[in-house]
Amino acid sequence: MSLPPPEAPVAQTAAATAPPPPGGPQQALRFPEFIALVALLFSTVAFSIDAMLPALPDIAAELSPGLPNAAQLIVTSFLLGLGMGTLVAGPLSDALGRRPVILGGIALYLAGSVAAIIAGSLELLLLARFVQGLGGAGPRTVTIALMRDLYAGRMMARIMSIVMTVFLMVPALAPWMGQIIINLAGWRWVFGSFLVFGALSFLWFGLRQPETHPAERRRALTSASFLAAGHEVLSHPVVLRYTLVLTLGFAQMFAFLASSQQIFDISFARREEFPFWFAMMALVTIFATFLNAALVVRVGMRPLARIAYGGQSLLSLTVACLFGFGLVQGETAFVVFFIWGSSIFFMSGLTFGNLNALAMEPMGHLAGMAAAFIGAASTMAAVVIAIPIGLAFDGTPLPVMIGAAVCSSLALSLMWRAPRVGPRPQP
Repeated sequence: MSLPPPEAPVAQTAAATAPPPPGGPQQALRFPEFIALVALLFSTVAFSIDAMLPALPDIAAELSPGLPNAAQLIVTSFLLGLGMGTLVAGPLSDALGRRPVILGGIALYLAGSVAAIIAGSLELLLLARFVQGLGGAGPRTVTIALMRDLYAGRMMARIMSIVMTVFLMVPALAPWMGQIIINLAGWRWVFGSFLVFGALSFLWFGLRQPETHPAERRRALTSASFLAAGHEVLSHPVVLRYTLVLTLGFAQMFAFLASSQQIFDISFARREEFPFWFAMMALVTIFATFLNAALVVRVGMRPLARIAYGGQSLLSLTVACLFGFGLVQGETAFVVFFIWGSSIFFMSGLTFGNLNALAMEPMGHLAGMAAAFIGAASTMAAVVIAIPIGLAFDGTPLPVMIGAAVCSSLALSLMWRAPRVGPRPQP
């Protein structure tokens, strides 16, 4: 699972857009260690989702035997917490500093991991996952601001390139790791691995990384400024349009993630092979990301998004008809599903980063707040859409295919009429 990284949650002021001044934040770590630490913090969300997927049938058998589809909520409850946490993590780090927000987020993530290990009911497990998501928003969101405190321009781009390469590999490897843990110790120790992962992040960051956002550069966070920024961001027609498109893209990805293990297990009897095939699908994201980097300057963000959602609409509708009318069976059905599932990952690599940039385009004067509101609104709304699609699983991939066809068609409609509008004039 590779959600696009949020924009750096820092104010768009001269201090934020210029390189760090002499005597400003100093990097105590050597460059290789800093890259490794940032990659670890960045990977928290992807690892926490994808390592969990192979455990869903065992969790369903133990905690919700009468409602096997309910285990999907373990994925979406984490994403809901992540969306809510994103809303506040960035602005809080502007006001309090990077270290307390990242360390506080990891601490909350650890508390959720402990609660998940000992949870005796599905309801308690879902609450623990929600807390994990809240905590995971800290390192996911604020780490980019921390990097921006220390680096700018080409050096920042270099760091992001290296970190994103690692970040995109996590969804491919995490299910394998989760499956190994389940085979050795049972599903609860997948949450134990999250505890180890979080503790390593907390100790490494806490002991080695100094504060990069000193007190003299912090901005007070008031409820009035927070609400005013939220109203301006979400009432802007361009921001709202692209946030809706991003939401529809997230929704079909979240629904697919929540349903994927059941589809491999129940629809195609490939439970043991699930980590391998999921990894093959997830690796498509890397190819799509590089392809987007090569094409976006020449083709443009809007045309690429239109092509991606138009192709996804057509493909999803086609495969839904093939499965709905029973026109594919056996190995042929699996091949068709695999190609379609890979296209969901391809679509994400080709669109999510561009859509974030398009939504942020008119909000240069409110970059940090805008990133928080756009990230939170698109994630939480996508979860609301994805939950009923996932819970509609009927032993076939048909419900999630129909959901993807509807979401992509709506996204294409919004993109087709999307105007090219610059920033809102400032008084």
